[in-house]
Amino acid sequence: MSAPQPPQTKRLSSVRSYHGDSFTDSYEWLRDKENPEVIDYLTAENTFTERITAGQQPLRDTIFEEIKERTLETDLSVPQRKGNFWYYSRSVEGKQYPVMCRVPAQTDGTDSENFTPPTVEPGTPVDHETVLLDCNEFAKDLPFFSLGSFSPAEDGSLLAFSVDASGDERFTQHFYNCETQQLLDETIDNVFAGSFLAPDATSLIYTVADDSWRPYQIRRHVLGTSADNDAVLFNEPDVTMWLGAEISADKSALLIDSGNSEFSEIYVVPFAELDTFHEAATPVIARAQKVQYSVEPVTLDSQKYLLICHNFEAVNSELVLAPYPESEDFDSYRALWKPVMKHREDVRIEGATLSATHLVVSARANTTSRLFFSPLSQLRELAINDHQLVFSEPAGFDDELYTCSLTSASADSPVVRFSYEAWVTPTRVYDFFPATDQLLLRKETPVLGDFSTDNYTAYRLWASAEDGTRIPLSIMHRADLDMTAPHPVLQYGYGSYEASMDPVFGIARLSLLDRGVIFVVAHIRGGGELGRNWYLKGKKLHKKNTFTDFVATTDFLASQEWVDEKRIAIMGGSAGGLLIGATLNLAPEKYCAAVAQVPFVDALTTILDPELPLSALEWEEWGNPIESSEVYEYMKSYTPYENIRPVVYPPIAAVTSLNDTRVFYVEPAKWVAQLRHTIDKNSATPLLKIEMDGGHGGGSGRYTRWRDIAWDYAFILTHMGIPTAG
Repeated sequence: MSAPQPPQTKRLSSVRSYHGDSFTDSYEWLRDKENPEVIDYLTAENTFTERITAGQQPLRDTIFEEIKERTLETDLSVPQRKGNFWYYSRSVEGKQYPVMCRVPAQTDGTDSENFTPPTVEPGTPVDHETVLLDCNEFAKDLPFFSLGSFSPAEDGSLLAFSVDASGDERFTQHFYNCETQQLLDETIDNVFAGSFLAPDATSLIYTVADDSWRPYQIRRHVLGTSADNDAVLFNEPDVTMWLGAEISADKSALLIDSGNSEFSEIYVVPFAELDTFHEAATPVIARAQKVQYSVEPVTLDSQKYLLICHNFEAVNSELVLAPYPESEDFDSYRALWKPVMKHREDVRIEGATLSATHLVVSARANTTSRLFFSPLSQLRELAINDHQLVFSEPAGFDDELYTCSLTSASADSPVVRFSYEAWVTPTRVYDFFPATDQLLLRKETPVLGDFSTDNYTAYRLWASAEDGTRIPLSIMHRADLDMTAPHPVLQYGYGSYEASMDPVFGIARLSLLDRGVIFVVAHIRGGGELGRNWYLKGKKLHKKNTFTDFVATTDFLASQEWVDEKRIAIMGGSAGGLLIGATLNLAPEKYCAAVAQVPFVDALTTILDPELPLSALEWEEWGNPIESSEVYEYMKSYTPYENIRPVVYPPIAAVTSLNDTRVFYVEPAKWVAQLRHTIDKNSATPLLKIEMDGGHGGGSGRYTRWRDIAWDYAFILTHMGIPTAG
């Protein structure tokens, strides 16, 4: 039987001209997903990919079953208190989606008693349990389901939740009367993610997006009225700014934040003044100052202040206590600031919030995300004089590489909840009472079977970049792996938007480690692992550092006796998919396989068109190639689609979704077509796998996600030479 042949893709010339340069794009016609010919082509690509990878199906099935067998399918989240109820979700064996529940909370005990979650057993109802939303029932007739916001009222009378039914991140807002247990007829269409009820539950605060899917308006919907009459609280016309809103930790104010990756503008609006708020109000720091910051209101001895985490002359940020601004005179306002946590070159301050007793600061030191606590009494002293705060951390964490990240804190609660994760340690949920230094483990993610964290190891190594910069690497593998013999490596990276690839435990990853694969995360420039400068050295006209760092990581690994240099595979998603594409163009001979997930591989075409979703927002990350010929030439020199070479490339799988609004399906579709047209014919045929009912995260539902992971891993393992029988 002859080998399957890929679909034939017609080439239609479309010329793009900027700054005296013209580029002929032969596959831009694939952008029109309303064209039946495009859909037919994408369907044919799926069929071809299924046929060419049919031999990997047994391995996919095996990995899927391994994930399933290690996962406690009937489980529940740790209950989270809001008002006088505990809210939690149940997962049920055989069901794709969670069931959202609640039970009444105790209110007449000590702090420890009142804030101790109820004992809820998986699969076992508890007294007075109420099912608020069975996502499986709600999703039964939908092609796709993603729960966006889930916002119960403070008094427990109402629930607001939003649902994306296609994967395009356009949500429909719903309301549920918790007392009558009735879904209300009242809905709002095309809501952006992140809507929430105001503390008095009489109105909903939500965001809407423009045609380029940029959140640009904050609206207020009064319950029981038509959405046509919803008030616009704030309108952001600047196409480079992203608009959002949240409730302050003390629930006194609405925080409206317009910003990008370089600066912010925030308004603090007391809920009592929502009706009179107008856009001429004074921001905390005007955008003209080009300061990136966040704020949190705090009341100390009846006096109102703001905690401001800012980067003015403090690249890694500084935390200060300040009065409410009375004018936009920035220099005068700065003179009133009192330092709470001063700037340090080796610590990146990421934000601050409040509990009933303590200030809580999130910061990153030596790549590790940590939490720091200081009593509010010290903050009161600072308000009066120049008292220096003393911070402490919860004790008892012994992993070399871990993530300690805030889950919830509120100014009316004595407890701070956070998660602790490490590469080979299952996720733990802790409740910390900083006033008494009491740290309580509420849950550790169960891993079924013969799993033991002692069977695996994770540690830090450092590679050297072309310019001598040291690149941190996270290495993980079986503890009993013979490190005097060479082994296959899966190298993963991202390197954009100051996003850090922090240690997280993954049950699915065990299927790789148990097969002798060494998993390596390269913390390359463009991420945030080593502070703000680490990010700045991997963006705009420094972007190529991201890609050369990744290749330098490969060279370092290939020089180790425990690495089989012929079996190094790479994987990344979204901007990490751009990383994969650029890396393949730089050094295709170094890799045995590559998986690019929802890859941003046609970045220049996208960013040159501000009408495309989110394009204008990207100018602060990559530069503006429309206005700057230097940016245009620089981007054109690395963007994957335009730099494919006629040499042998390794086997490549581009995985995408038809309804992705962040990275359009057309980018990987064009990239795969251009790869086939350009690369040496001795290369394996690049593959395109597209989820026809999915978004940026792929298909919906946990079993669907597990099968997607199994597909990616089986592709990698097959080209590493791992037996397909599993």
